[in-house]
Amino acid sequence: VSTQSTGSSGINAEYGGQPVLIGGTMGTCSYVLTGTEKGMERTFGTTCHGAGRAYSRAKSRRNIDYLTVLQNLKDKGISIRVASPKLVMEEAPESYKNVTDVVDTCHGAGISDKCIKLRPVAVIKG
Repeated sequence: VSTQSTGSSGINAEYGGQPVLIGGTMGTCSYVLTGTEKGMERTFGTTCHGAGRAYSRAKSRRNIDYLTVLQNLKDKGISIRVASPKLVMEEAPESYKNVTDVVDTCHGAGISDKCIKLRPVAVIKG
């Protein structure tokens, strides 16, 4: 797996050998995967589209401090532009499951192959 820098967005359809972008969070990595024959046979060519939420948006707003999230992103060298503190809390990395664990599961099951690991450098939230 090579490491590159880019943004992220999740999609869930894959076709044998075609690349798909698996989005992480604004503070964690994302991945590019490719489809496999096994994936075509067992999942009709689909794979994960991201890690999925660990906390609801409401729980995130109640339990996560947006200033701490901003500082953690800054410490990682990630620039952020966001419309409101509410979005920072709702989309905080802690609000999501570990994308690497999810991608490793898909890779281990043979339904998709890991190709590239991507690191966020900037985040823009509406």
